[in-house]
Amino acid sequence: MAGKTLAIIAGTPYDADARASGIPGMAAPRFVEGLFEKAVSLSNRPTVTPPPAPPGPAVRWLATWFGSGLSPIAPGTAGSLAALPFAWGLNGWGGPWLLLAGALAVFALGIGVSDAYGRAVGRRDPAEVVIDEVAGQWLTLGLVLLVFPWDAVSLTLGFLAFRVADIVKPWPARQIDRTTHGGVGIMADDMVAGVYAAAAVLLGLTALEIWIVAP
Repeated sequence: MAGKTLAIIAGTPYDADARASGIPGMAAPRFVEGLFEKAVSLSNRPTVTPPPAPPGPAVRWLATWFGSGLSPIAPGTAGSLAALPFAWGLNGWGGPWLLLAGALAVFALGIGVSDAYGRAVGRRDPAEVVIDEVAGQWLTLGLVLLVFPWDAVSLTLGFLAFRVADIVKPWPARQIDRTTHGGVGIMADDMVAGVYAAAAVLLGLTALEIWIVAP
């Protein structure tokens, strides 16, 4: 039927035994019919999707914050812990403003890094990506240290408050995590959690300070 249709379109008489009989004028329709059948067979072949390429070393180490996110237990907590020595160094070198600048820089860097890592491994928000925890933890500590000094109390409360906020994801962190895809979605909810955590620590330490010094 396909050959007859092609023959009609080409304006050439159709004969099912044309090839055997060698009737002139049928070579072109037969040739076109063969090309058509070949194209149909090729289009019906299953598409083979190549496996995603593994992330490069720089992307892998930054996304997992030098391997801390590869922890089999609580990778987010491991990432936050791994962020603390760097926070101590930044705060000691340039104070809380440098720590806040570092948080914003890691946030901007993390958008591209986490997006590249997620695309490479084929997952929307890989658990081992903890550069978002680093940015959020630094943001929490930087805001707290604008008011209170770096000591065991502010460090401990800042760490614990951020972990709670990162897990609970208060509004709009959870909405961002669910609806925003790519690197922005991975990073932004932790920054929101960082602001909530800092506010909780600042309120708590201020209340404690008032209670202690009150007559």
